[in-house]
Amino acid sequence: MASDSLVAETAFDPDAYEPRLLRGYLDAEHYPESVPASRLDIRWFTTGDFSLHYVEDHDDGPHWECRWDRHPNAHNARLHFHEPPSATAVVDLELPSRHPLDVYSSVLTAIERRLERLWSTED
Repeated sequence: MASDSLVAETAFDPDAYEPRLLRGYLDAEHYPESVPASRLDIRWFTTGDFSLHYVEDHDDGPHWECRWDRHPNAHNARLHFHEPPSATAVVDLELPSRHPLDVYSSVLTAIERRLERLWSTED
């Protein structure tokens, strides 16, 4: 993650609730001024389950966020996506591969598309 050009800094930030949390703080220079901070929180488990949670802070309002998850749950398929902007709506998800590097690559591609949309709507 640290070698990706979007990532400015990483921090392994475990605690009793989140024993496997890696935070990737994204480089603010890639974002319009209205987005002063963004991060990608990554949790991966020995079961192959995971959660990749993308969050943008915005000067003019609440966070913009979404999340790619694989875990047992009652609301959707094991593999699912929490849609932006609030990550509350959930849809089933398909990924070509669940290998950690492939999942990470898919998520980074989605973040890059998000950046393109942010810049295209910036005044």
